[in-house]
Amino acid sequence: MKGMLRLFREIYQYFWLYFGLIYAGVAGVVCTVIGTVLYPLLPRKTGQWLGRWLIGMTFRSILAMLRTSGVLKLDLSALDGLRHNKGVIIAANHPSILDAVLIISRVPDIACIMKAAIWDSIILGGSLARLARYIRNDSPRSMIRRSTEELRSGQRLLVFPEGTRTRRKPINSFKGGFALIAKRSGAPLQTVIIESNSSFLCKGWPILKKPPMPLVYRARLGKRFEFSGDTRAVVAELERYYQQALGPETVVSPSRRDPEPAIGQPTTSH
Repeated sequence: MKGMLRLFREIYQYFWLYFGLIYAGVAGVVCTVIGTVLYPLLPRKTGQWLGRWLIGMTFRSILAMLRTSGVLKLDLSALDGLRHNKGVIIAANHPSILDAVLIISRVPDIACIMKAAIWDSIILGGSLARLARYIRNDSPRSMIRRSTEELRSGQRLLVFPEGTRTRRKPINSFKGGFALIAKRSGAPLQTVIIESNSSFLCKGWPILKKPPMPLVYRARLGKRFEFSGDTRAVVAELERYYQQALGPETVVSPSRRDPEPAIGQPTTSH
């Protein structure tokens, strides 16, 4: 009997996890269609606001479905403190594909630096990213200029200083682009520490490999930095900070669930 219950639980968890991934892919295609149609029609500011709202709503719906099914547990309430911060760089570690989803679902109207491959992807909603005026990373000069403009206009900017998902614990060596953006914009840099009990969707994770359930993710706010001077020193200082904050490997198992935000609405600040 226990063996049967265990089997049913495995099937249930596998179904909801991969149904969620399929749902995300379908949503990406729909978002691409929406972005393609609206991008040439809407004024820049209107399109930017709508694109970012639609992306946030889509991410919230995916996470809400997975949470309701019980395969995912989240503690993201610390991110609510960023909702009223303007002109700030949000810098997070990058253990998995889900990191941007977690942050964008919780912090509304946020600019994001994206890999060009994601921007161009039909499955990942590239055209909606274009509508949202997310920033491509394939031209360093353009990336830094546009990021600086976003920050000076009062927008929040999401960056991953590692440049790609973590390959070695606790973090990869940091790239220098974020430091140039911080220096030129004069914006403060708020660190975000993402922790999990799983390596699901990390670099090299086979897409059909089922992780232990439930998946647990927690985001906490770290130290806020005000940078000036040598960019190399900035990169080294922030890298040291993350190494200390994360340790060799961070595993979490929070005992409480973060209150679930309403779909289509930004969360309220605590």
